[in-house]
Amino acid sequence: MNRPVPNPSTLQARVIVDEMIRGGVREAVLCPGSRNAPLAFALHAADATGRLRLHVRIDERSAGYLALGLAVSSKEPVPIVMTSGTAVANMGPAVFEANYARVPLVVISANRPYELLGSGANQTVEQFGLFGTQVRAAISLGLAERDLDTNSQWRSAVGRVLAAARGARTGNAGPVQFDIPLREPLVPDPDEVGDDDLGSFAGRPGGLPWTQAPVGKLDVPLPIDLSLDTVVVSGHGSGEHPALADVPTVAEPTAPHPATPLHPLALDTVRPKQAIICGRPTLHRGVSRLLADPEVRVYALTTGPRWPDVSGNVFATGTRIEVVGEPREDWIKECGAVQERVAGAVEAELDEPGPTTGLHVARAVSAAMAPGDQLVVGASNPIRDIALAGRVAEGVRVLSNRGVAGIDGTNSTAIGAALALDHERPGARTIALMGDLTFIHDATGLVIGPGEPRPDSLRIVVANDDGGGIFGLLEQGDPRYNAGQYAGAYERVFGTPHRTDIASMCAGFHIPHRRVGVDELRSVLAESPTAGGIEVIEVATDRDRLRSVHAAIAARLKASAV
Repeated sequence: MNRPVPNPSTLQARVIVDEMIRGGVREAVLCPGSRNAPLAFALHAADATGRLRLHVRIDERSAGYLALGLAVSSKEPVPIVMTSGTAVANMGPAVFEANYARVPLVVISANRPYELLGSGANQTVEQFGLFGTQVRAAISLGLAERDLDTNSQWRSAVGRVLAAARGARTGNAGPVQFDIPLREPLVPDPDEVGDDDLGSFAGRPGGLPWTQAPVGKLDVPLPIDLSLDTVVVSGHGSGEHPALADVPTVAEPTAPHPATPLHPLALDTVRPKQAIICGRPTLHRGVSRLLADPEVRVYALTTGPRWPDVSGNVFATGTRIEVVGEPREDWIKECGAVQERVAGAVEAELDEPGPTTGLHVARAVSAAMAPGDQLVVGASNPIRDIALAGRVAEGVRVLSNRGVAGIDGTNSTAIGAALALDHERPGARTIALMGDLTFIHDATGLVIGPGEPRPDSLRIVVANDDGGGIFGLLEQGDPRYNAGQYAGAYERVFGTPHRTDIASMCAGFHIPHRRVGVDELRSVLAESPTAGGIEVIEVATDRDRLRSVHAAIAARLKASAV
């Protein structure tokens, strides 16, 4: 009896999924739709046979960040598949983040046949190339046609997509758009479902990828004399630089754990002659002032082809240091003394009685982390609070969306990161810390279908100050902007109170929730995972006190310097 021949779209989808798996893809995210039905069936079949793990989500924006979290934690390309039209446009935020954070995200956008463009056909937009400069490559396949053997072209295209996402030839990993026009019929004959025999459209023998593209690395050595008083600024995406271990280092939470830490507030006291940027600094104004100082010689060490230079002050750049000279012992001692004084001032102020702030929550969360754990931190205040008040143990992986530092998709990123860690190290914990606006902004990220993979152990800590606390630390947080002619302006357009009942919101998503005080937080986070793997821990915080706490820390430092 002759086997049914798959229709062209079904065959093409099966080949693409098969070649993705051969190329190392182990996780995939799918959003429901009609035009991407051939890919949906192929992914479901691959999941059913254990060749990859499929995650289905209904909101493309949240799904994009789920894929981002999976890719960031696993360091492997993760495809996200969606239908045509606005579904593709909703991927914009995740693509932007993946671009600047150099995350291998593969956007597989199903499309209408290109001859329909401009015809007024429903749900048809000019989506190929939609992301412009934000992707490493935009690659399209031609329409699958019956009796036309294009197996090698399809598989070769998948190889190019994965190589571009990994940065195989550039050292610059990042997002790729893989646009696939599909013509009806979009569903297989029911007798074909689950049939993985591709016949003449099979891949290379032995499960090999069609095109092997090993990932190369840039190697640009840079001589730097460390006998000059030097500080390292280790930012997001920083690589490991063992030769700089003894140099005082201001490390952002997502950077490698520093051997010789220097608190960011110490930069207002120490006077280095040169600074070495590793990765991309994204947080502290003190760092920005240092890197803009024309009296400070600035070097930039980055693992990719781009380097940060906001002030235009970088003297030289490379990918690794060739050490010349040794750091002065007195300089190391001076920085160590300042580090102790600053850390002591922060601790002392946070020990003062008064309402809980995000700084207090960050201190408690970081104290609860143990080696092997994973911490996902939201943008805005929480990542800064961890940097200022947290002492994260060595061996804790810290992740945060610092590519463009938006609050988008943080619940989804945390869920994706937790799922990847479960796969890598079963039994490991993931804790996420974020503000209330960040949590609410990605509410749909909490929608997980009953048959979908769920994290084994994810606790989302929400520091709830009912609004945008970070603005209270910026110029618009000056109390004068909430009085006189500006009465009410700050609170309405920056503070943005929302009065959301987070407990009820979680109940609607069937996510366990509890509200605790900051003193209980560490013991709560040490408990065994809750049923279902995800729990939300809400801590009420006071954003009105935050500005005064920062001012009090600064006053303590000034007084101790006299």
